[in-house]
Amino acid sequence: MPINYDDNIYEVTRDRERCIDCRVCERQCANLVHAYSSELGRMTSDSMSCVDCQRCVSLCPARALKIIKNPNVYRDNANWNDAAIKSVYKQAGSGGVLLSSMGTPEPYPVYWDRILVNASQVTNPSIDPLREPMETRVALGVKPQNAERNGRGELINTLRNPMVLSVPIMFSAMSYGSISYNAHKSLAAAAEKLGIFYNTGEGGLHKDFYRYGKNTIVQVASGRFGVFKEYLDAGAAIEIKMGQGAKPGIGGHLPGEKIVEDVSRTRMIPMGTDAISPAPHHDIYSIEDLRQLVFSLKEAVNYSKPVIVKIAAVHNVAAIASGIARSGADVIAIDGFRGGTGAAPTRIRDNVGIPIELALACVDERLRGEGIRNEVSLVVGGSIRNSADVVKAIALGADAVYVATGALLALGCHLCRSCHLGKCNWGIATQNPELVKRLNPEVGSERLVNLVTAWKHEIEEMMGGMGINSIEALKGNRLMLRGIGLNRKELDILGVKHAGE
Repeated sequence: MPINYDDNIYEVTRDRERCIDCRVCERQCANLVHAYSSELGRMTSDSMSCVDCQRCVSLCPARALKIIKNPNVYRDNANWNDAAIKSVYKQAGSGGVLLSSMGTPEPYPVYWDRILVNASQVTNPSIDPLREPMETRVALGVKPQNAERNGRGELINTLRNPMVLSVPIMFSAMSYGSISYNAHKSLAAAAEKLGIFYNTGEGGLHKDFYRYGKNTIVQVASGRFGVFKEYLDAGAAIEIKMGQGAKPGIGGHLPGEKIVEDVSRTRMIPMGTDAISPAPHHDIYSIEDLRQLVFSLKEAVNYSKPVIVKIAAVHNVAAIASGIARSGADVIAIDGFRGGTGAAPTRIRDNVGIPIELALACVDERLRGEGIRNEVSLVVGGSIRNSADVVKAIALGADAVYVATGALLALGCHLCRSCHLGKCNWGIATQNPELVKRLNPEVGSERLVNLVTAWKHEIEEMMGGMGINSIEALKGNRLMLRGIGLNRKELDILGVKHAGE
């Protein structure tokens, strides 16, 4: 039996002089933290139920609320900290598996923050993106080895069903069920406006969103939830999910509370039952088996769409990617261990997988060394937090990036890590109708468009500062990167020099 890992460490404090007992906090909290006591004649708070979503703090008209860390701690012990002790107490009392949401909060190194971007000075002039053209479009898929031109010297387009993006950013897989109808609609509408793609995740596609098909990546996961011919035809690309960064080697899990009528119909499973996809695809035990599924899916859509294979970043990821590149896949998506999730076993989330920066660098290097880099595109995800991360990812060898948690933050997520409980106060990771309507999809899509537009401007500024005017010229250009505070082995894997070299 899964149990919630994130024990309460927060204390709700209420300024009695400011509080006007308006009961807004009570109406806004899905966790029943706030209540009006008629006996006391005032508002009270049950801090034990607080997940620190900040909804009450944000909407309190009197600014009377504050959420602070609970100062109560066990005796100091470098080996047995509070979290370790509480997890033992929880499992001893329940016999259950610890379950968590979002990416790992553990203080592992973030390599993006240890990589700096180079800039032009005198001998290599910078480019002003406000006055000169900057090319941020990318095409994902198999690339020709040589450019061909017609008699007029014009390039001949020999790309095979490419996915063309206005900017090298896509919204990563988040299934309808794990997130709400309004959150899914926000992502779909924003992708259409931006000229990029969003991913359905492993839960099928609601009929209302078929209209966004030209900007949709439909996913085929081990459970095959919601997968049928019309679904495959609806998307612009198909992604086979072999694994994800938050839980490598583990299948999907959507708690039964989230399987409401619409989600049940979309996933084609009974209402109220946990949607548990197996860890492996039961028809894939080798690269040859994967190749068979790749071509089965291509055959099903008359070879009209590219196929993506998504894997988690693990220690032998370069060898795995090499096999996938030969399987007929058009794109490899790699998800790092900081990737978010709606629900994952806590021990898997916090201890399995490797950082996306190291995985990307070694995969790009392996494919280049084997002379097959143009046979497949690379998309990476797992904690892409800002435009600088995007630039660094492309310089390390990515064609584009997947963004998920950043997109949810744009919609109002406060990273309270309680997605699996289905009580998201911001209307994102919930199927409760009263909570879902708190997220306006028109406002949500506008905020997503604003985010990606802002990142696009910053990417152009950074490229201009490097004296580069196109994303293609940046791809795999590790000379534009320098490491800081990294050891020699880390620098070798990343393929970058230390700052000052």
